[in-house]
Amino acid sequence: MTRISVGGGIGKSLRRLYAGLGHRSRPGILGVAAAAAVGLAGCTASAQEAVDFAELRRRMVRDTISEPRDGRPPVLDVRVIDAMEKVERHLFVPEDIREWAYRDSPLGIGWRQTISQPYIVALMTELAEPDPEDKVLEIGTGSGYQAAVLAEIVDQVFTIEIVEPLGLRAAAALDAAGYENVTTRIGDGYAGWPEEAPFDAIVVTAAPDHVPQPLVDQLAAGGRLVLPVGPDGGRQELQVLEKQADGSVARTRVIPVRFVPLTRSR
Repeated sequence: MTRISVGGGIGKSLRRLYAGLGHRSRPGILGVAAAAAVGLAGCTASAQEAVDFAELRRRMVRDTISEPRDGRPPVLDVRVIDAMEKVERHLFVPEDIREWAYRDSPLGIGWRQTISQPYIVALMTELAEPDPEDKVLEIGTGSGYQAAVLAEIVDQVFTIEIVEPLGLRAAAALDAAGYENVTTRIGDGYAGWPEEAPFDAIVVTAAPDHVPQPLVDQLAAGGRLVLPVGPDGGRQELQVLEKQADGSVARTRVIPVRFVPLTRSR
């Protein structure tokens, strides 16, 4: 079971879904045939069940990640590609937008937060250079999708979400999908998770305006911190910080990006 804790120690296993945290599906007024005629935008729950999500996922990975058609560098790590093909992204978005789950774009998930573009999820995962025996920290659980991708590759994932209802919904989605190696926490991710440190990799899915020192401190020697850095609405860039044996950090600037800001406790 996915474990969840609120602002402190690890709590007991999450054994039930949290009622009222999901989004309602659109009214079921169109049949499958009619929905097909007007396109996926008019899908009902029954029409969504008829969608071949596995095929959409395969095409998404091929066309936008492993063999992108727009000139972007491909993601080459076979483990990352396999994870992206396995994780069912549509299970981590609100029901009323599941027909859009395999577009290569961010999607709103409520509370002014988004699920990241699949290409960026794959790229950040590859940049973290995860190994099967690794322990990884994610800052900004969001929908739970990035945590699920990491959990397909590494031994342990710890993930923190500051927006409580979003964190609870993500924990429920991860639990339902069977990710027993993910532990979630509700809290301020800026401070990291010191009692579980050091981490072999840390992935941050929202943009602080500077690199949080607590996260650098919680990296193991040789560990990699992957995060967007920059002001809300201003220039942001994806960076990789690799901790050296002497405690110093080597920084690599990757590409310009646009992320929601990292929310802090007030």
